[in-house]
Amino acid sequence: MRHLFAKVCRPMEIVRLYSIKNIEKQYGTGDLPVLVTCSDLKAYICKYMRSSSAAYRLASELIGAYVASKWDIPSPSIAFVSIQQVHWSNVFSPHSLTAPAIGYAWQDGVIDITPTTYKAVKQSKEVLGQLLKIALMDFWMANEDRTFNNANLLYNAQKECLISIDYGGILNTSTFDYPIQQLTVSDSILYADLFRHLSSALPVDDVFCAAEALHDYYVKSILACDSIADEVIEVIPKEWKVAEDILRIKLSQLFENDWQIGVWNNFMQCLKENLE
Repeated sequence: MRHLFAKVCRPMEIVRLYSIKNIEKQYGTGDLPVLVTCSDLKAYICKYMRSSSAAYRLASELIGAYVASKWDIPSPSIAFVSIQQVHWSNVFSPHSLTAPAIGYAWQDGVIDITPTTYKAVKQSKEVLGQLLKIALMDFWMANEDRTFNNANLLYNAQKECLISIDYGGILNTSTFDYPIQQLTVSDSILYADLFRHLSSALPVDDVFCAAEALHDYYVKSILACDSIADEVIEVIPKEWKVAEDILRIKLSQLFENDWQIGVWNNFMQCLKENLE
């Protein structure tokens, strides 16, 4: 099975590509992404401007990829892809695009984590630690799209590595209209069979210790993101027409002291409730 996977590049290094042949596939998931071969001769799964509001979902994808790189969490590399109109000819629901899409590189050798495949993930303290880091990142970014039935994770069995994908659901919203809100007990990957699969192999006290040990990592990872607004605004395509002032206000909420403290406390409380 072929899937996304590559090291995330810094947003400052995002390349611009263009499609070189007809779209090979359109997926049936919510964003209707398409599989595109690009000018670097590599395949990308692309999310694109389906409506004006989609620009903020694309901005969220960009922000999420940036955060994952700063938190040292494996995530697919991204590129800005101009899909030529002629290459939509064999797609069921073609689009007239003037704005670049976000493309995610893909490769063989990884597994989609689903309610039927999660047992393929090795039960180990190391992999559990990876999942806890991803969950903590999600709590900080208010990612509502990584849930018990939609893990948005890939697994490289050879490297025993979880790979985080898809960030369109961060910041609680696709429009940036409302202040960010804490995730609930059932909103995160901590509510999923994958978490129970990994945590059940260790004593509960060990799981708590592993989570508590992430506090310094949490603080340092947030500090590593302190220039996120400037870096994202520097590279975000002008064609998306995302308002800079709205983006800055939304991202500034992530760095409010009350938010950061609340996230940590909520993460630990949700962990406790999902272990009971």
